[in-house]
Amino acid sequence: MAYEVVERNMDEKEIIIAGIKESGSIIAGVLTGFLKDIFAGEIKVLDIIIDKKEPKKISLSESMDFNDKVIIVCDDVSNSGRTLLYALKPFIDYYPKKIQSLVLLERSYREFPVASDYVGMSVATALSERIIVETDSEGITGARLE
Repeated sequence: MAYEVVERNMDEKEIIIAGIKESGSIIAGVLTGFLKDIFAGEIKVLDIIIDKKEPKKISLSESMDFNDKVIIVCDDVSNSGRTLLYALKPFIDYYPKKIQSLVLLERSYREFPVASDYVGMSVATALSERIIVETDSEGITGARLE
């Protein structure tokens, strides 16, 4: 996926990698580790913090000017598209050059018009099943279906 990110953003001088807390932030960190070796531009990493009880309450770990920037929003699993939609909120007051999304696993139960630009794997599951991506502070340790 890192090579695909570079291919689609080859002429960019800077990329902002925004991981949705918790697992998305870890995936953003892993992605950044790969990008450092293959992307010639600058890479900035930040966290998107979404209150699960009140998803309208969203904050960023760092404030900056997002005008004319390339932003890649990272998450672990895309189910309905709701979380990715909410994650875009902090950027709509700006005029980014591009906003792209990257997910490790994608399910095909999209309820919101948010498609992922980069997908590690698409998984067919039953609606009642959940995918759990297991992480630790170092990275991704596994995934399981419940």
